[in-house]
Amino acid sequence: MRRLLSTLLFCLALPVSAATQVSVTTNLGEFVIELEQEKAPVSSENFLRYVEDGSYEGTIFHRVIPGFMAQGGGFDKDLKRRSSYDPIKNESTNGLSNAKATVAMARTQAPDSATRQFYINYQNNTFLDAQGSRPGYAVFGKVVSGFPVIEKMAEIPTTTIRSMGMKDVPEQPIVIESVKIIKN
Repeated sequence: MRRLLSTLLFCLALPVSAATQVSVTTNLGEFVIELEQEKAPVSSENFLRYVEDGSYEGTIFHRVIPGFMAQGGGFDKDLKRRSSYDPIKNESTNGLSNAKATVAMARTQAPDSATRQFYINYQNNTFLDAQGSRPGYAVFGKVVSGFPVIEKMAEIPTTTIRSMGMKDVPEQPIVIESVKIIKN
């Protein structure tokens, strides 16, 4: 009994490792993303690199499709592309699904092409998950508070900018004003 109590007290004294959370403040309000660093270490570290260098600030959600997703982090309000670090390895086989409120890396048709752009799922979009030998889109986090802000993004009318080949661009810019780590 004494040994059990001693072991229990030791375990209670160990620090609890909390997941890293990132606060994102936009001109529509704030939301918080909790990262899945154990299951998506490459994507999480990549996202944090842009958070820490401050380059997400001043970017916009440039593609918003109600009932599907909101994508951002790659362009400023004048639709000028922000510079990126090298593309990362696709982690879409990490067991995380493109479920409602999850955050994933945006990429081109090439599986290992994700850089700085991310998206937030409005609903379960499991068709974006890896299936068999077909790579998917790597989920690396989840919105744990402030999802109504994401939903508010879908209420803004969108347009097509043919000269840039961009669809579903909000007519009023949804600007990321600040991004900071709040729990680590």
